[in-house]
Amino acid sequence: MVNYKDLGLVNTREMFKKAIAGQYAIAAFNFNNMEQMQAIIQAAVETKSPVILQVSSGARKYANQTLLRYMAQGAVEYAKELGCAHPQIVLHLDHGDSFELCKSCIDMGFSSVMIDGSHFPYEENIALTKKVVDYAHQFDVTVEGELGVLAGIEDDVKAEHHTYTQPEEVIDFVSRTGVDSLAISIGTSHGANKFTPEQCTRDANGVLVPPPLRFDILKEIEKKIPGFPIVLHGSSSVPQDLVAIINKYGGALKDAIGIPEDQLREAAKSAVCKINIDDEAELAIRHGVMSVPTLMIFKNGEIAQTAVGVRPKDEILDLLK
Repeated sequence: MVNYKDLGLVNTREMFKKAIAGQYAIAAFNFNNMEQMQAIIQAAVETKSPVILQVSSGARKYANQTLLRYMAQGAVEYAKELGCAHPQIVLHLDHGDSFELCKSCIDMGFSSVMIDGSHFPYEENIALTKKVVDYAHQFDVTVEGELGVLAGIEDDVKAEHHTYTQPEEVIDFVSRTGVDSLAISIGTSHGANKFTPEQCTRDANGVLVPPPLRFDILKEIEKKIPGFPIVLHGSSSVPQDLVAIINKYGGALKDAIGIPEDQLREAAKSAVCKINIDDEAELAIRHGVMSVPTLMIFKNGEIAQTAVGVRPKDEILDLLK
């Protein structure tokens, strides 16, 4: 058993309390490797911001659970090295789909986990979520649950259509499960293609304009559970300048569109205190890889030597700010 406090990590409880009082949201970045983590920590330190490092089940398999533990500990020490005396860093499991996975992450030093039972019938979602909460709270690990279903694809999480969160269910769900935060569905979607062209309008320049988020649902939820931490998944803004460059170098991100930043800022003024971001980092890396110059030297029709230019991490750093 590895206690996250021994790694220098924190859970989300006080972090979310301060965010709600200050009317801002914590950025939760999915990461898969050291380079992404470095950029995230650099940005957090430079902006003096708390940050949540998120790992999906797929990323956990890829990076290895033991290495992730030491990477998280390294992230804390790296933040100190950069001048942050008391880093506020959370290591969070994103979209945990079973009790066993959540337990394993808790045992390996995660300070927060999400149990996503939204694809189950309501009562099964409650039972599974409560089981995870009961185990996690023994070790002061915070738990995020989910009501409603987001459309799109993220790792192994797939849904063709979204189901909005029903405000009348949130009091019962929160009270019976004991979750520390609640992910809701108000129109965000997973993936870089969050909306189809048919769901959007176009501005004078022919650029897709996504439909607005359902702030009416958010307001009703806040009335039911005032001051309770709310989470938005699928909230990447999908910067169009990066999309254009990726497509220029051979990408195929047709009609990729995200959530407008002004709507995310509006949401952050409410009880939305955690906004999940994945696609921005992925797009930045694709941009960096696809537009880096590569020199290949051929000899007798075969590649004899390859020289690859290095794109500075500042490009990702600027994006994550």
